[in-house]
Amino acid sequence: MKALVTGGAGFIASHVVDTYLANGYEVVVVDDLSTGHRENVNPAAVFYEMDICDPQLASVFEKERPDFVNHHAAQMNVRRSVVEPLFDARVNVLGSLNLIECAKNFGVKHFVYISSGGAAYGEPEYVPCDEAHPVNPICQYGASKHTVEHYLFMYQVNYGLPYTVLRYPNVYGPRQDPYGEAGVVAIFTGQMLRDQQVVINGDGEQERDFVHVKDCARANLIALTLYHPSGIYNLGSNLGTSVNQIFAALKQITGYTREPNYGPPKLGETRKIYLDARKAGQHLRWQPTIPLEAGLADVVSYFKAQG
Repeated sequence: MKALVTGGAGFIASHVVDTYLANGYEVVVVDDLSTGHRENVNPAAVFYEMDICDPQLASVFEKERPDFVNHHAAQMNVRRSVVEPLFDARVNVLGSLNLIECAKNFGVKHFVYISSGGAAYGEPEYVPCDEAHPVNPICQYGASKHTVEHYLFMYQVNYGLPYTVLRYPNVYGPRQDPYGEAGVVAIFTGQMLRDQQVVINGDGEQERDFVHVKDCARANLIALTLYHPSGIYNLGSNLGTSVNQIFAALKQITGYTREPNYGPPKLGETRKIYLDARKAGQHLRWQPTIPLEAGLADVVSYFKAQG
């Protein structure tokens, strides 16, 4: 069996590629390296440096004939989506539609799409958010990611393309970019290990649902191996953790001696959100297995090893 993974040079999808390969899948990676890193790509995978918006994407499908598609590639910078909404929509909506069309035309057996639990729900009416929670994104990124969920439902109804939407919480772990826009765990860890000043946006009491990347990669494997109804599945820990708590835990693990500075909150940022993952537990038999403290220690060990 062969899986095509978009964004496979990135933080999360590179772990998915590793998991697929370890479980006997052939893997094809498509990534334009705009934010991903070539060294993240497992050498056992076939690699194409390509934008998902490229019309030549069909030639990759024609040559490789993947059985499955796992779609992680995205414009994921919330602040850029606010400033450049047309670019955000081109990548996340039109790029995804290009991929879905290829999947339909070349007989893909199952399509796994990575959506955003945090950005799609907007400011929650209740927590933890289940899949029935109203979708009211307050940033362009959340709107573009959610739009593709509607396309997948339509393609399943009209063309028989089975799909799984995994709405991610805040994913953290090895390979996360400490210089990037997203990923408070990686950013704080990098700054602490370099003894730089940590800046927290807002008051630090905003809450998120932190899940280790290896737990998320396992969900992507289950999506291909265990029968389940097409639809949307939250991944999460059912528990909110504040940014201040993350800072305190990493401070203890790293031995960081400074106190944080507090800056203005980010535009379009949700105040408090964490996800109800009981549906994933019921249909995918998935739940997170790596405790937060152990996961944070894993991140610190990884960054120390990377120098």
